[in-house]
Amino acid sequence: MGMPLPLAQLRPPKMEPLRKHHLRKNAAAAKEKAATLKQEQEDVRARIAKMFSAERGAAASKMDTNEKEHKFWSTQPVVQHAAAKELSDLGAGSAIETKTVADVQKHPYPLIDSFEWAEIDVNDDAELEEAYKLLNLNYIEDGEAMFRFDYSRNFLKWALLPPGWQKSWHLGVRVKSNRKLVALITAIPARVRLHNQPREVVEINFLCVHKKLRSKRLAPVLIREITRRVNQHNVWQAVYTAGIVLPRPVTSSHYYHRSLNPKKLIEIGFSRLAPRMTMARTMKLYALKGAPSTPGIRPMEMRDVPAACKLLREYYQRFSLHVDFSEEDFAHWLLPREGVVYSYVVEDPDSGEISDMTSFYSLPSSVIKNPNYKTLNAAYSFCTAAMKTPLVDLMRDALTLARMNDFDVFNALDLAENKTFFRDLHFHIGDGKLHYYLYNWKCRPMESKENALVLL
Repeated sequence: MGMPLPLAQLRPPKMEPLRKHHLRKNAAAAKEKAATLKQEQEDVRARIAKMFSAERGAAASKMDTNEKEHKFWSTQPVVQHAAAKELSDLGAGSAIETKTVADVQKHPYPLIDSFEWAEIDVNDDAELEEAYKLLNLNYIEDGEAMFRFDYSRNFLKWALLPPGWQKSWHLGVRVKSNRKLVALITAIPARVRLHNQPREVVEINFLCVHKKLRSKRLAPVLIREITRRVNQHNVWQAVYTAGIVLPRPVTSSHYYHRSLNPKKLIEIGFSRLAPRMTMARTMKLYALKGAPSTPGIRPMEMRDVPAACKLLREYYQRFSLHVDFSEEDFAHWLLPREGVVYSYVVEDPDSGEISDMTSFYSLPSSVIKNPNYKTLNAAYSFCTAAMKTPLVDLMRDALTLARMNDFDVFNALDLAENKTFFRDLHFHIGDGKLHYYLYNWKCRPMESKENALVLL
């Protein structure tokens, strides 16, 4: 073992005055650059947060959202805020109320005289177009009315026609006099694992009421009627999300956002160029390689379904809440569909085995009142399983692939293991939270890292 150096030898050598001046100047410039970069990132985050953190909250906000008193939700079999302390020891949990199909009301809930119930056939082009227009004009937009979500027609068919779908669960409200579609709510069948216990549930989505009818209190009756129809099929639990706090979340997550096309985002007013920050420097900050770097990564094919499904199921065992795919479900949700869902596998060059997979789906927004751009293309992280490839490398490739497919921004929740790559890949947190809810089920709450369930 060598002797320690004398103290004098540990000190840096004396610098010339000019050298010190340059160092101070460079340090000041670096500090200013860091401050400018931080301001630009905050500006991007603020705009993105306004748009995307509202995604799951708009539908629920049409109902009573007062945290102290939820007149509708206090009548429903959901965990109330006052019962939160009783949940920590529940484990996988149990139903809040127990009924049989014989107990279910036989007739639809009544609507006011000028409206009537309607089942929406999304395989019929005319009815699909009606649903698309209702959502496009009334569903979700940012607070400044600059962007509005634009679920494509093909996306709606993908989202609403999984294996086991029921037409009676695609529920609309029409005006009797002219048959105009003015409200919508949907349910689709799903199988999830909750604290390692399988549950047959439905996923509730697309709760939308025409803007001019928000005072008619249609949303609560829509929820009651879709519940009745689901119960008729002997299904008693549901999962849903909202951007607001209702009774009572089982877990919550933040959205994180990664700019892919900063020049366009700035030009459409989605973000702005920070003071003393040039467009060239901004574009350099978010630049990506021209092609993925992981050997063997390629688009998923039908032949990959058995191996990729097995891989994802194995990966999901790490988490307390996740979807429990059959191969049929997996094929529906993950096989690539142009403009809808993009899925990739990593095929080991030597063995030919599928070692990893990643996917994202497309949810664009209409750009309102901009002469040069009509659409903001957003990719959402969907199902990922990183077993051999480091997750940060796999997600860097996902960003590259999203950019190659002309997406402008990439969004991901801080669930599962996602937090491990956010910093390295220049993701920025949004201001809002996405809350997960269980209908007619109480169980132990969980942290976001325990959850791997992504709802559309």
